[in-house]
Amino acid sequence: MRTSKESGFTLIELMVTVLVAAILAAVAVPAYIDYVKRSKISQATSNLSSMRVKLEQYFQDNRTFEGACKDKTIAPLPPADDFAYSCPTLTDFTYTVEATGAAPGAMTGFTYTIDHENKMMTTAVPGGWGAAPKECWIVKKGGAC
Repeated sequence: MRTSKESGFTLIELMVTVLVAAILAAVAVPAYIDYVKRSKISQATSNLSSMRVKLEQYFQDNRTFEGACKDKTIAPLPPADDFAYSCPTLTDFTYTVEATGAAPGAMTGFTYTIDHENKMMTTAVPGGWGAAPKECWIVKKGGAC
């Protein structure tokens, strides 16, 4: 009598493996995308904090904020990355620096500001990230600062 040993996987075993992998991917991919967004937000807020220091140095040298936020000054705007940086308010004694999520991209809809009083604001966020405006920098989904 001959006995043959069959080896391999059944179709059911293969389908269960694919199902488990799909469930893991469905959980892991959105979490990873949010993690990447949070890292880009921290880059923007770091650049805003750095601009605040540079603008204060500019004021110490010139006794005004006017003329800052330009190339070849002590306070040039950071280079654009996932955010575009601007100084929408720049007067003798006040300033506002703004980081706006570059479009098109993952950061579209995010806008953060800092001003001469060190007031950090989130002026816009996409859906699911909380409500704006808020007097802090929203860095996590749900509006956590």
